[in-house]
Amino acid sequence: MKKKFKRQEYATYKKLGMKWRRPRGKTSKMRRYESGKPAMPSIGYGSPKSTRGLHPSGYKDVLVRNMSELENLDPSTEAGRISASIGNKKKELMLTKASELGIKILNNKLNK
Repeated sequence: MKKKFKRQEYATYKKLGMKWRRPRGKTSKMRRYESGKPAMPSIGYGSPKSTRGLHPSGYKDVLVRNMSELENLDPSTEAGRISASIGNKKKELMLTKASELGIKILNNKLNK
């Protein structure tokens, strides 16, 4: 699971939110890595190269816009994500074809 890095003084001002910004102050305790302050992102927090950029399911996420793109997927390493511009009628056909081919579809819910 990815670590959520906290912004400096995130608890003091609500407007700062939880989005990360690098502390740049001259006397910033957080910038100087003093103990008791939130952690800052560094190279050691990176994910393994083999799993980097993959969907949490472990498959490579591929956007599919038509049937031919769906048929070209490799079911062992790739999973399809049907484009939002596809209508329900064609999406239903694509879902049945994907189940026949053994391809995992990441957004397999129909909009009704």
